[in-house]
Amino acid sequence: MARFQLFDGVKLTEAIPLTDGGRAQVETVGTIVEVLGEGKAYIVELFGGWVKYDENGNFVSATQDESDSFMETIGVETVYPHQLVLTIPAREAMGVREHLTAVLDNLSDDLVAEVRDFAEFLQQKQ
Repeated sequence: MARFQLFDGVKLTEAIPLTDGGRAQVETVGTIVEVLGEGKAYIVELFGGWVKYDENGNFVSATQDESDSFMETIGVETVYPHQLVLTIPAREAMGVREHLTAVLDNLSDDLVAEVRDFAEFLQQKQ
């Protein structure tokens, strides 16, 4: 079974090369966006500092509290379990409905139908 789950918040435990050049340093934060080979590797979106667009459409440094600021994506890379540490599980980072949607996206149609049937049962029980 996979050590990390889809949309878990993670942090690098070692520097890794970025596909387009440069390196993501130790402690770079990211989010699991795909689980490969039942957890043998992960596709992780890695983030840099807080930025926002200026009036010319260029990135400028920002703080988390500034309106329209966001964390800049520095790469989407294949990372191995030994290179990651969990910072926040997906279920804590996302709302319940968003997390359920992500889980459903990874189930077979038969299992999704079972979840639907159970949800309808709960709805009728209310």
